[in-house]
Amino acid sequence: MRDVKTNSARRLRLSALGALSGLLAAASALGAAELVSAAVRPESAPLTVIGGSVIDATPQAVKEWAVQTLGPDNKTWLRRGVLVFVALFAMGLGVLGLRHRRIASAGVLVFGVVGVLAALSRPAAETGDVLPPVVGSVVGAGVLYLLAGRLTTAPADTPPPTDGGLPNGGGSVVAPGADQGFDRRGFVLAASVAAAASAGAGALGRRLNSSSGAEAAASRTAVSLPAPDVAAPAQPAGADLGIRDVAPFRTPNDAFYRIDTALRVPRVDATRWTLRLHGAGVRTPLTLTFDDLLGRELVERDITLTCVSNQVGGPYVGNARWIGVRLADVLREAGVRAPSVGGPADQLVARSVEGMTIGTPVETVLDGRDALLAVGMNGEPLPFDHGFPVRMVVPGLYGYVSACKWLRELELTTFADYDAYWVKRDWAAQAPIKTQSRIDTPRPLASVPAGTVPVAGVAWAQTRGVARVEVRVDEGPWQRAELAPVATDDTWRQWVWQWPATPGRHRLEVRATDGDGRVQTARRTGTVPDGASGHHSVVVTVD
Repeated sequence: MRDVKTNSARRLRLSALGALSGLLAAASALGAAELVSAAVRPESAPLTVIGGSVIDATPQAVKEWAVQTLGPDNKTWLRRGVLVFVALFAMGLGVLGLRHRRIASAGVLVFGVVGVLAALSRPAAETGDVLPPVVGSVVGAGVLYLLAGRLTTAPADTPPPTDGGLPNGGGSVVAPGADQGFDRRGFVLAASVAAAASAGAGALGRRLNSSSGAEAAASRTAVSLPAPDVAAPAQPAGADLGIRDVAPFRTPNDAFYRIDTALRVPRVDATRWTLRLHGAGVRTPLTLTFDDLLGRELVERDITLTCVSNQVGGPYVGNARWIGVRLADVLREAGVRAPSVGGPADQLVARSVEGMTIGTPVETVLDGRDALLAVGMNGEPLPFDHGFPVRMVVPGLYGYVSACKWLRELELTTFADYDAYWVKRDWAAQAPIKTQSRIDTPRPLASVPAGTVPVAGVAWAQTRGVARVEVRVDEGPWQRAELAPVATDDTWRQWVWQWPATPGRHRLEVRATDGDGRVQTARRTGTVPDGASGHHSVVVTVD
């Protein structure tokens, strides 16, 4: 019995060392791939490519759950999930290597093939993107083969086993469970070298990749935005009611929501950036530099942006002061005509440097609204998180059909000929923003004292404006709220209603009416395919 327990413990220890071999092989593969990506481009880094492919392949319902549940941290959790999967897969291969050394090493190469396919499937794939997974998988396979060999080869002075052995794919024999049945010294040495080399390669790769980011940061620091040729209207007195817990009229850059699919925020050097405009109906194709845009007429506007993933009452909406070039002027300079006057293209496809494609109706861009190629946000160059050096901002449309960040290309085409990224994933091709209102205070499930309680929040209906906001208690009559002064029809408005609160548990509900006289619908829908609808409500207790 003692021998059985001893052998079991030794087998378990050997399996643990096999799993460690797999982890070291995976670390070596990722480190080598990260280093090679520095010579190719940061977007080809292994976790960025694999994570992006996972995002592309994830069912829409799961994406929505991740955005709503995890918020901006959803990408962090995705990276962790990818690493956990890779670690478990590698540990399994390491244990397999104790019996089938060659097969386990081949498994690492198979994972490299998956990485190549993932790289080629990305929207902005380049030929060189296959190099990091190829090199990484070869290195990882070699490391696993070497370490497994140390675990399945006895030292030279160890007698052959007399109680039977375990065959392995490399042709050697291992004495099951015997500490002296593997080359302990050789394994420790090889494992130490692999650990140090993988850590060094990964660190060097990340440092080299970040050096390109440093150049981009320097180019942003060097940008001095000119004064706008067409300034935004002055913010009216009282546009910010100054009520605690209500979103401010203008959202600070560091608090502005960010929803996109980029695992690694692109850092683009403005001195090397260009924007290409081409496609159907473009008489004069254009290639613009960042300095070209700064030299054009710059327009400043307050515009509220909204994400289509925003649930009723959700946080994915914000208002900023943008500065940029009118997109309509650039299109007309290239000879583009709206479909209503004979133009052959009805869709403007924007492409970002990380491969995102966003389709916007040409008619909308040319209808007179302040659609911008934005270069500045709240008085400074665009932050990297929000699209530096150039992004699109189109009032009245949800971001997934208008607000392309890290812009690099504009192509004129038709909705019939091309489906942009989100349209391929069951979202509507055209998505004007729905009238919405939100209660910011009191918070859900809050306790408030009896007496006069301010019920307040924000409402938006971009391009139409907000004409009225109403609140009701426990499905009683609607009560008209006080509205902050109008800034423009493209911005949200704060509102407040002084509630004579009585003790008990109460349900507060809000609705808005837009400038065209249409009342916000009470019909509750989810975000897919063209944005959520319904009334926002909160339940509070009055003491």
